Amino acid sequence: MARSFDAPNAPVLRPSAWVVRYAGLVPAAGPVLDLACGDGRHARYFAGRGHPVTAVDIDTSGVADLMGEPGSRVIQADLESVEWPFGTSAFAGIVITNYLHRPHFAVLPGTLMPGGVLLIETFAAGNERFGRPRNPGFLLATGELLSAFGAALQVVAYEHGIEHEPRPAVRQRLVAVRGAEPVLLPGRA
Repeated sequence: MARSFDAPNAPVLRPSAWVVRYAGLVPAAGPVLDLACGDGRHARYFAGRGHPVTAVDIDTSGVADLMGEPGSRVIQADLESVEWPFGTSAFAGIVITNYLHRPHFAVLPGTLMPGGVLLIETFAAGNERFGRPRNPGFLLATGELLSAFGAALQVVAYEHGIEHEPRPAVRQRLVAVRGAEPVLLPGRA
């Protein structure tokens, strides 16, 4: 199984605690897109929760075992050199972790079904002092996810700051819903 950028020595990859915390907001049994899925830790997590999943990445070797599994779809695509490959498809959940390609920001809200949930977390400015990524093109500016999605989606949760586990990093995270109705927030452990 492929190793995680966050925990390169970890033999078993667990889904992001952020994604797990808010996964219950994704409408039950609705289709989930794991964008730039890597080893598919989130596709596997949502499949285990009863969701049909679409896992997409430029290198799908980490999710080869999902090919042919009922309810799983694997797409090999260079997400940065092709047009949005999902056309008019709509998802109940979209998960993006450790990946940033700003041109997708414009299409993500419309790719969510009404009531659908965007779960995103990636690196932010200041991360360069801790390690990769260091390139400013791959680091979010302060409040960038709020600016990108706050007008089109209902922001349910947002974080920006330094974390120490699984390794020191500056992260920005957002959970947003396509809809105006308040959602029941998960409790804290």
